[in-house]
Amino acid sequence: MRQNPTIKARDPRRSGFTLIELLVVIAVIAILAGLLLPGLSRAKTQAQMIACLNNLKQLQICSHLYAADHDDRVPPNNFAYEVPTGRPIPGFSTNYTWCPGLAPYDTTPVNIEQGLLFQYNRSLAIYRCPADKSSVETTNGVRLAIPRTRSYNLSNAINGHPSPPPPRLVFQPCFQKESEINEPGPSRLFTFIDVQERAIRDSSFGIVPPGWEQLFGAPLIWVDLPADRHRQGCDLSFADGHVEHWRWVVPRVFRKLGQDIDGADDLKDYRRVQAGVRPEYRFD
Repeated sequence: MRQNPTIKARDPRRSGFTLIELLVVIAVIAILAGLLLPGLSRAKTQAQMIACLNNLKQLQICSHLYAADHDDRVPPNNFAYEVPTGRPIPGFSTNYTWCPGLAPYDTTPVNIEQGLLFQYNRSLAIYRCPADKSSVETTNGVRLAIPRTRSYNLSNAINGHPSPPPPRLVFQPCFQKESEINEPGPSRLFTFIDVQERAIRDSSFGIVPPGWEQLFGAPLIWVDLPADRHRQGCDLSFADGHVEHWRWVVPRVFRKLGQDIDGADDLKDYRRVQAGVRPEYRFD
């Protein structure tokens, strides 16, 4: 039988891709990955920020529900440590507060579950920012492979423990009822805030209140340091129930507990946070 001259035998050496063809395909894939990965990374960062904002929203709802059940009183914020001593401030309660415990050392969610807000939302996830990759450590600084349970603090202006009044000044207590919130008003008074993972300890967020440096020479320090996990920004909730994302002028770099203000740009960020708390004292 004669072979059809239009049909050619297949060359077995041409059964696959050549090296040049494979290199071209790999190069195209690399280019596409380079174009797509930054977009995916931004999308992941945005999703984490939105989840963090939702967590803070839920915590603020819990705070409002607590006030509704307790004659308009905002939840106690009575668990705080002194920066110089690293010990609980005398008079603070570890049993009757919105959330006891020290974030770097809590290996279980027991302290969160014992907090006064847990009954209003029993989801442990709302206490931790999804972008917070920090882990638990021992008191000697040894890292453990256990994710932390909490990333947020509640502003000391919300029923926090006051400092002793300086001479010639009259004490103005922190806000104890929702209906009493003014100066700043509910839309400007921040409540829960995302805290820098190396700075967070107790559950109360402190900052030198407005006017202290003029009144009696109080040094301006970051008593607690906000986070900057979200594209050099931080998430906060406010007393009226809304949440915001704040982008900082400079990164929030932790150097030590109670660190000094580092330059004019750092001071701009500091003043922005400071404006969201209540002055604790006034002249007699």
